[in-house]
Amino acid sequence: MLMQLPALVTLLNMLLLAATVFAVGKARVKYAIKAPATSGHEGFERAYRVQMNTLEQSVMFLPALWLAATHGFAGWAGIAGLAWIVGRVWYMAGYLRDPARREGGFAVGMLAWLAVLVMAGIGVIRAMITG
Repeated sequence: MLMQLPALVTLLNMLLLAATVFAVGKARVKYAIKAPATSGHEGFERAYRVQMNTLEQSVMFLPALWLAATHGFAGWAGIAGLAWIVGRVWYMAGYLRDPARREGGFAVGMLAWLAVLVMAGIGVIRAMITG
């Protein structure tokens, strides 16, 4: 089961990204922000920033997750990936309520990403050395 955690984390990441899309769409309607505008009401701008920041973080997180998973750390990468998902959900919930409440989730997500990045680095270097 631990070997499949990176795949589960990837699916959860896609659901999280979909949730951010939904939050932005909901905020567009609630605050009457017509596309293509990306500003206008603080509530909308928070939802938009959550979406963009989560997308930006996913671009760094997913390759590191899969490098770690395919280079000897699937279980540990999956566990760190679950922590990343929890951190991003916490970040989203906090930021949508009050931007000052995003920091805890952001910190958890970044620590989890760093853990996955270190695992990926060790795994790739080890594979290069052992050939």
